[in-house]
Amino acid sequence: MTTLRMAAVSANFGRDIDAALVTVGKLIAEAREQGVGLLVLPEATLGGYLASLDGSAEGPPPLDVHGPEIARLAALAGDMVVTAGFCERGEGAVYNSAVCVTGDGVLAVHRKVHQPLLESASYGAGEKFAAFDTPVGRLGMMICYDKAFPEAARALALDGAQVVACMSAWPGSRTNPAPDLRQDRWKRRFDLFDRANALQNQLVWVSANQTGAFGTLRFVGSAKIVDPGGEILDDTGVGEGVAVAELDVPAALEQARRAMGHLRDRRPDAY
Repeated sequence: MTTLRMAAVSANFGRDIDAALVTVGKLIAEAREQGVGLLVLPEATLGGYLASLDGSAEGPPPLDVHGPEIARLAALAGDMVVTAGFCERGEGAVYNSAVCVTGDGVLAVHRKVHQPLLESASYGAGEKFAAFDTPVGRLGMMICYDKAFPEAARALALDGAQVVACMSAWPGSRTNPAPDLRQDRWKRRFDLFDRANALQNQLVWVSANQTGAFGTLRFVGSAKIVDPGGEILDDTGVGEGVAVAELDVPAALEQARRAMGHLRDRRPDAY
């Protein structure tokens, strides 16, 4: 039996990239001691997220995907597969992006497709969802608001993704905040999207998120790993932490899809 130990991080990352890489190095070292093969870090791990969502906030420093910061991330990853969010410098625009690396370098980059509220004032939009092969299996990546759209996870599942790494800087409600983040309605939505995407597509969902506060935003944490039946295997809660779970991913997908295969039983002609 082949198993994969996966970890999803709930932590706070700001503008200081050097400090972020120190934190990431510690997280990777601790995960390696636990035999983790896939570590998913939050959206905006390198450089932090926007300080507000009113369109006026100064964005994080843009990085080149083949620049020294991502190279340092890859070197830290070593034999582990690591995903993390960063602000990507592109041609004519910057993007809210996620990168997947190992010690051998960059395996894939995803640019956030769906932009909430006024995020488009700071970032360009990505245009696709694509799965890719890694040493720990076929992965897909998405960022935060992407998971609110069923088509996003379905596109990755149809492209053969066995595991989706979803990286977020998902805040609590701004219009009706709950004093206790555990009771916040946006926290509930965060959890529902994670479980529904895993269940609808019968794949493994590894969800990382920022926690603490940055600017006007306070993040709900709640990093978790969800199995193909929509069951949460481990969850950090709203504080800092690392959710860890081990699963024979191909066997879990086969078992979940054996009788009621949601991808197999689709009726595209009726949609």
